[in-house]
Amino acid sequence: MTASVPPGATGAPEASGVPGAPADVLAVRGLTKRFPGVLALDGVDFTLRAGQVHALVGENGAGKSTLIKVLTGVYRPDEGTLLQQGEPVAFSTPLAAQHAGISTIYQEVNLIPLMSVARNLFLGREPRTRLGLIDFARMHREAARILLDYGVDVDVRKPLRTLGVGAQQMVALARAAGVDARVVIMDEPTSSLEPREVETLFGVIRRLRGDGIAVVYVSHRMDELYAVCDTVTVLRDGRVVHTGPLAGTDRLRLVSLMLGRDLREVRAEGLTKFSGAHDTGTEPVLHAEGLTRRHQLHDVSLRIRPGEVVGLGGLLGSGRTETAKAIAGALALGAGKVTVAGVPVRTGSTGAAIRAGISLLPEDRKSEGIVPGLSVRENIALAALPRMSRLGLVSEARIDAVVETFMTRLRIKAASPHQRVDELSGGNQQKVLLARWLAVHPKVLLLDEPTRGIDVGAKAEVQKLIDELAEDGLGVLLISSDVEELIEGSDRLVVLRDGAVVRELVGDDVTEDGLLRAIAEEAAVHG
Repeated sequence: MTASVPPGATGAPEASGVPGAPADVLAVRGLTKRFPGVLALDGVDFTLRAGQVHALVGENGAGKSTLIKVLTGVYRPDEGTLLQQGEPVAFSTPLAAQHAGISTIYQEVNLIPLMSVARNLFLGREPRTRLGLIDFARMHREAARILLDYGVDVDVRKPLRTLGVGAQQMVALARAAGVDARVVIMDEPTSSLEPREVETLFGVIRRLRGDGIAVVYVSHRMDELYAVCDTVTVLRDGRVVHTGPLAGTDRLRLVSLMLGRDLREVRAEGLTKFSGAHDTGTEPVLHAEGLTRRHQLHDVSLRIRPGEVVGLGGLLGSGRTETAKAIAGALALGAGKVTVAGVPVRTGSTGAAIRAGISLLPEDRKSEGIVPGLSVRENIALAALPRMSRLGLVSEARIDAVVETFMTRLRIKAASPHQRVDELSGGNQQKVLLARWLAVHPKVLLLDEPTRGIDVGAKAEVQKLIDELAEDGLGVLLISSDVEELIEGSDRLVVLRDGAVVRELVGDDVTEDGLLRAIAEEAAVHG
């Protein structure tokens, strides 16, 4: 299939075998990868061609990371074939993939901080003297020359850790591109870069493309995708739902593919949430103003009134979780303030936030929520212990009463309050976390993906509970990747993109069509 090329791009996404078409450098056919209870990749076909920049996109859990780990030898596929230059291959280790010319630049710099910049750049391929010793003078000279091409002018003899994160990322890029790479995989490469460094990166990518190297570009930032990528593959729930030229896929269409919402269905359904909770006459119980954190949040402001559910919309990486954590004191801020019922709350302190009446249900309940070795009772009582103690002594009777109240109210299914929490289903674990934070009698409840990974029945119960809490006057911030859940559950919708608020939807405008269009806007509001 022959496709159009974006302006300024080279290497049109044509099928191999067509005269003048780019060669298939690396491909997978029918790739399937399973983990216990999870089908991570389901019959995936994916092709990388010489001189092309291929965008790989999808929401959290779509399968992007798993696919990259198969391509780089971290995982072995359960089914399917991996082809290099048309020949079947199997990479048993990441080192085997590197020797085959596949380099990866991860979001987190994976170099050696205590080693010099030059040693990191040439690790494993240091220039040698006639006696087989490392030629340090030559290595330092070549390292300085190479890094200047990447906009990095530093003393290459200093430890890598003395550089800023952005400069370290450029060193990782220079290393990946300098090992006779045929494929360079970039996983969120601009997450820690300044605008000037991003432009340098784009220049490097165009140079790689001109040299016939295939580039996989993973990013949630649409402006970047359209700036440098030729082709796009969209993964959703472990399956390829679209592959084609990026220039022929408009932003709204791309967002709808990622979120799994057909635009015709969205417009036909016209799903709208009506509520009087956003009446401007009600004073906000929470006011977050100008929240700013380098590379993550840019002047984010929002208000929540008593009895109101405010949805926080946006794609993965848009700043939703960071906003919730900043409000809850779990992230330090460069600027911004938070008030609860008009009273300022010290930012960067979870204790101050909890005392002020802010509770956060985190996205990852396993690593940030439940304490697996403790019982249901102990998990529920954990946050409320300071409130239930006198002179350092805790009343067991008060704990029992609180635990019984919330196990009944939330319909937590457990053999007894003393059962280990990690023996419960995902839905019941989520309810235990909700019970923990409700037990401290919050004024504001921040819910980050409250129904992710739980069954349909438990999901409906949690959604009903959220409505009941709002009816009781609690202010709720709701984050969900489920578009329908977000629209139906929210009174107002604040839409984030690249860490900035791009639009607020109210009343009749709280629709799926409105959300998708806001996400797909051409430019973020910050510079």
